[in-house]
Amino acid sequence: MAFDAGMLACMIAEVKSVALGARIEKVFQPERDEIVLQMRSLEGGKRLLINAGSANPRFGFTNEQKENPATPPMLCMLLRKHLQGAKLTDLHQEGFERVVTLEFETRDEMGFDCHRYLVCEIMGKHSNLMLLNDDRRVMAVLHPVDFSTSALRQVLPGMTYELPPPQEKTDPLGVAQEAFWEQWRQAAPDRPADKWISATFLGISAAVAREIVWRTSGETDTPVSFCRVDKLWENFSNVIEMIRSSNYAPTMVLSGSKPVEYAFCELRHYGADFEMCPYTSAGQMLDDFFHTRDRENHIRQRAADILRILTNADARLRKKIELQRGELADCERGEEYKKYADLITGNLYLLSRGMREATLTDYSDYHEDGTFGTCTVPLNNRLSPSANAQVYYKKYNKSKTARVELTKQIAIGEAELRYIDTVFDSLTHAETAADLAEIREELYRSGYASRMKNYALAKKMPTPTVAEFRTSGGYRVLCGKNNLQNEYITHKVAGKNDYWFHVKGMPGSHTVMLTNGDDPPAENFTEAAEIAAFYSKGADGENVEVDYTLVRNVKKPAGGKPGLVIYHTNWSCVVTPNAERIKAMRVK
Repeated sequence: MAFDAGMLACMIAEVKSVALGARIEKVFQPERDEIVLQMRSLEGGKRLLINAGSANPRFGFTNEQKENPATPPMLCMLLRKHLQGAKLTDLHQEGFERVVTLEFETRDEMGFDCHRYLVCEIMGKHSNLMLLNDDRRVMAVLHPVDFSTSALRQVLPGMTYELPPPQEKTDPLGVAQEAFWEQWRQAAPDRPADKWISATFLGISAAVAREIVWRTSGETDTPVSFCRVDKLWENFSNVIEMIRSSNYAPTMVLSGSKPVEYAFCELRHYGADFEMCPYTSAGQMLDDFFHTRDRENHIRQRAADILRILTNADARLRKKIELQRGELADCERGEEYKKYADLITGNLYLLSRGMREATLTDYSDYHEDGTFGTCTVPLNNRLSPSANAQVYYKKYNKSKTARVELTKQIAIGEAELRYIDTVFDSLTHAETAADLAEIREELYRSGYASRMKNYALAKKMPTPTVAEFRTSGGYRVLCGKNNLQNEYITHKVAGKNDYWFHVKGMPGSHTVMLTNGDDPPAENFTEAAEIAAFYSKGADGENVEVDYTLVRNVKKPAGGKPGLVIYHTNWSCVVTPNAERIKAMRVK
């Protein structure tokens, strides 16, 4: 799952085909490690994404619209100063390294023509982005590298840019058949052929290397000595020729609906259990592959305070409930305490102070031979017999009260755990900073966020922005992504004769189909139920049961947590949510 040199060459070819000569209209920095260049070309508007982060570095066109910070970072401001209005005249790959250089024609502060270069290095945790001037000196850098970070190569403003140190590998674009065979003969015979290819040749990812070996031998873990060198060369050169001729076949591998791998060529070695999804646009392929992953990283970074509060509250409640259940188990001894007290009271004449225990006749234990059983009663030797009886009666009465109260408290704790589970589920559906702000607002109202750092109810919250869909019959479907949005669409937007949907028995979003009093066809109910199932904990499951009813039957109990409702007179259906179909129905 690496953005290798072949994938970079594929993206450069795609950008070159439509964006040469394009003007940079705007520059955005939605994330700390991500730059988006909005450009205008003869092909129309395009958005060029450059991600130089350690998690998902990549380069190429994107259709994703991300929320930008209210105050642009300094790097973004500097790029706007030098690149806004600039013309993209060239972009090229540095050798077969994962380095791309974009060349721009623009004007400097004095109005003279000049060139600016944007260099992007896609190298995992060493990824970086630099802006260079005419003399190839660094004007700005995303991740400065000084002597304390690297003794081999420093990247700092004012320094002349140098390419990363070369690797001790062969450039696959220039290797001839004889040289390939010679290196194959020098390889360890028992070494896996795919690892030999990755270690010997520059810029080839593990997935592409496995594909070459699979095409040669029908297996992915074949040793070097078991591969026919002529056939291995044939398949190797076929893949390299795709790069030379820019004849790419972008393909994503799916396991069910979950993306597993991607490459600039077909990956047939995954077999029949996986689905091969070809793309005409490599940028669209990367959008689809990284969409969920980027959103999860974004939420993890911006919602660290929420996750900490929820995790601590969840752990505290679970520990508290466990202790309460232990105390409730002790309450089961209440009848035993009453029995001891009754036996002591009935046999006071046999007992005296100083006794540690007494074996007394138990008249409730009648045997078939006409005799009665006995019971040994523990006594406190410092108390009189009557005082011992009173101690046991008090324990009995306390256990009766505790049993009722503990049962009530355990139920309250379990309800609170279910509520926290719904907030955890809301975080998985959060898409924007506004969604996170609504979750913070909800936690503040519920008493969890009173100590949340830098959070205060300084102003009135805006109207929630809910997810909106359109069914095949043209009916609007609204779906809440958190409990505040759930309450908003259920109790304020929906009419009494609209239909309300919710997954059965697990956390999920409130979903409302606005019908204006109509009776929609059955397929519209199915689509709305799929949306409700997709925005729930059952999103990845099959045959998910969804309840639906008229909104008039949905009520909020007095004092209930945000998003908590009760309903009756409902119907149920079973659906399997399809992410692509739901995405196609999404309006905003």
